[in-house]
Amino acid sequence: MSEKQQRLVLSIIDFLNQSIANGTVKTDDQESLEVAVQCIGEAFGVDPSNDQQVARLSVKPATLQSIFDVYLKTKEKVEGGSQSQPSSSSVPQGPSAEDKAKAEKFKQSGNSLMSAKKYDEAIDAYSQAISLDSNNPIYYSNRAAAYSSKGDHLSAVGDAELALAADPKFVKAYHRLGHAQYCLSDYKASADAFERGLKLDPSNAGLKSGLQNAKSRITDDDDDGPPPLIPDDAPVSTTGAGGAGSGFPNMGGMADMLRGMGGGGGGGGMPDLASMMNNPQMMAMAQQMMSNGGLANLMQNPAVSDMMSRMQSGDMPSMEELMSNPSLRNLASQFGAGR
Repeated sequence: MSEKQQRLVLSIIDFLNQSIANGTVKTDDQESLEVAVQCIGEAFGVDPSNDQQVARLSVKPATLQSIFDVYLKTKEKVEGGSQSQPSSSSVPQGPSAEDKAKAEKFKQSGNSLMSAKKYDEAIDAYSQAISLDSNNPIYYSNRAAAYSSKGDHLSAVGDAELALAADPKFVKAYHRLGHAQYCLSDYKASADAFERGLKLDPSNAGLKSGLQNAKSRITDDDDDGPPPLIPDDAPVSTTGAGGAGSGFPNMGGMADMLRGMGGGGGGGGMPDLASMMNNPQMMAMAQQMMSNGGLANLMQNPAVSDMMSRMQSGDMPSMEELMSNPSLRNLASQFGAGR
């Protein structure tokens, strides 16, 4: 389960719990919804009562509702700009010169409020500018900066996208988008935003630095695909007689282990196991078993598994005890026949 999916699940749970608390859901339906919340949390491994997990996964101050609102605004803006090609007889009127002048004043006011760290008021000012001139990408970009400054990075992503919808060549919006995605720990999306900006401005130092930082944080955990069969940091021996690249133990090391456990000769009636493990013919047989899957099947044999467990704990079984086990007796006859 990726962290991105768990973030979404926690947002859904928060939305459902809020709907129960504020009375949006009828009393008769609340119990059913509470059961649904519990089932969703268990299915995705999200526990809203776990403060540590909530702190890691929460997208607050954004909410699922605000995220959805941003999506609708972005969708409306993008579709509105691509659906209609105005004819010469019905060209839509843009903002008047007076509206543009008022919008610029609101933008300047917003910039001053940003300097004073009054982010909510700055957002209101930029919103006023947008209402007067919705085609200016600077207003969306500045409002994205204000949202990021107050920690609402999801809204910042929405405004950065709106800025790019207004002007796909507005480079600063790619920086806003990359920064917001980085703060949301979506490092792949962040790197993509910085790369898109660099295609327009290859020498932009801010975009280069942002891309480098985002790429340095991308790990295998960001991949929603299946995990590797062998962990990347697992040591794999490729030398010696037991170079078990498939994950089996090194046979030379096993000989040392047997020798250290008293398997050097006749303990409890046992043969010299250490010498056996160093015998070239025995090693060749072991290598063949590893290559054709025989060793894997052997280690699944309950009798062999029990014997190895006892040997590792220092409890060396006697030869008489081993030979009384049909599975081990058959195994011994196979080795004796040189199979």
